[in-house]
Amino acid sequence: MTIRVLLADDQTLVREAFAMLVESARDMEVVGQAATGRQAVELARTGRADLVVMDIRMPDLDGIEATRLIAADDDLAGVRVLVLTTYDTDEYIVDALRAGASGFLVKDTRPAELLDAIRTVAAGESLLSPGPTARLIERFLRSPSAPATGGPECLSEREREVLALVARGLNNTEIAEVLGLSPLTAKTHVSRIMGKLAARDRAQLVIVAYESGIVTPGNI
Repeated sequence: MTIRVLLADDQTLVREAFAMLVESARDMEVVGQAATGRQAVELARTGRADLVVMDIRMPDLDGIEATRLIAADDDLAGVRVLVLTTYDTDEYIVDALRAGASGFLVKDTRPAELLDAIRTVAAGESLLSPGPTARLIERFLRSPSAPATGGPECLSEREREVLALVARGLNNTEIAEVLGLSPLTAKTHVSRIMGKLAARDRAQLVIVAYESGIVTPGNI
């Protein structure tokens, strides 16, 4: 199946470079390019995209709000968002994840990694890793501006253990190994947790885990 990709970035050269890269992959095609967040939302609605590669800082409507509008639109329920960030200077990545993004990459990532990320997110997974991603998330969640939410009291003790491991970036197979479960059982636990917390994907589970205190800053 061909992955239909929409590129949203206010820099023409960046968009064109990404477009050439995406078109070089046999399993992908570019279905549109947007220079603003508002254009990204409009093209997501009309271009039948599977995934939006979204810059955060754009004129008219930034990538966070554009992501929020896409995630909230029932007609775009199947559209995934992969956010790009400059990492060290971008302080909005957690807001993007809360808004519904399924993961993020730094803009200077290697071409092959970007293509793999697109495939991962388009397949319904979240692009989270136990290293830089987790540290970046915890840095902003412990800041004074990060809103607090209640703990997931509806979860069982086992589900809380699984959620903590998800927040550390472990996939289902790794979770199964840590807890002595089968991969299928681990996957079932993750699915039930997402259902109970009404989470869009694993990225939002990470946010819940940190905000609720199941995982604390520095405890990676």
